[in-house]
Amino acid sequence: MDDHVDVIVFCCFKLWYTSCIDFCLSMITLEGVTKKYTRKATALNEINLQVDAGDFVSIVGQSGTGKTTLVKLLIAEERPTQGRVTIGGWDITRIRQKDIPLLRRQIGVIFQDFKLLPQKTVYENVAFALQVAGEHFFRIRSVVPQVLSIVGLEHRKHAYPHQLSGGEQQRVAIARSLVHRPKILVADEPTGNLDTINTQEIIDILKKINEFGTTIVLVTHNRDIVNHLRRRVVTIHEGSIFSDEKHGKYRL
Repeated sequence: MDDHVDVIVFCCFKLWYTSCIDFCLSMITLEGVTKKYTRKATALNEINLQVDAGDFVSIVGQSGTGKTTLVKLLIAEERPTQGRVTIGGWDITRIRQKDIPLLRRQIGVIFQDFKLLPQKTVYENVAFALQVAGEHFFRIRSVVPQVLSIVGLEHRKHAYPHQLSGGEQQRVAIARSLVHRPKILVADEPTGNLDTINTQEIIDILKKINEFGTTIVLVTHNRDIVNHLRRRVVTIHEGSIFSDEKHGKYRL
């Protein structure tokens, strides 16, 4: 995005988001968390981790080291074998199935493969996230243009996914993740399919979102992103936390 669009993104986000987010609840705590899939297959082992409100933390590690399992625990797709997971003061360790949709409105998730619906337009893809939550038509009509403005795509609202670049598709995914004004945004390899220019655009949007208090958990293999951010870096190795640096680098 050029400087003009970047300013628009920043201002739109400030007006829409800061008026409704509750910053004090945005926190992640894992206490003694172990996840075993079988007796011999341990994905995470005795993980202790705290992410404070408004933090921007990169989770790094080799493939198969437990990063994806960590993400699944945060969104209650998996349950820990032992230990406790707390999101914003809410112990979700044994969360009831009926409460998971409420949790996932508090945590926005962005994936590497975008997960857009190919037969729906940009506008419809974002609106769908509100529709499945039972939101009223008038609220959908109000929110969708705002989040599309945040990511600089209001001019592409009638386009279909196949008509968009990879970077644009990921921006749609970010817009969709913001519709419930999440306190936490988990980005799981969000730039894995993007070139350098689009990668930087996505990271810039995440940084803007973070500046207004949203906690960002970025799972990435991208050394350049992590080293450029100079934010907190948690390195996972063989299912355990190998290092946790306040202003870290990618050291693997």
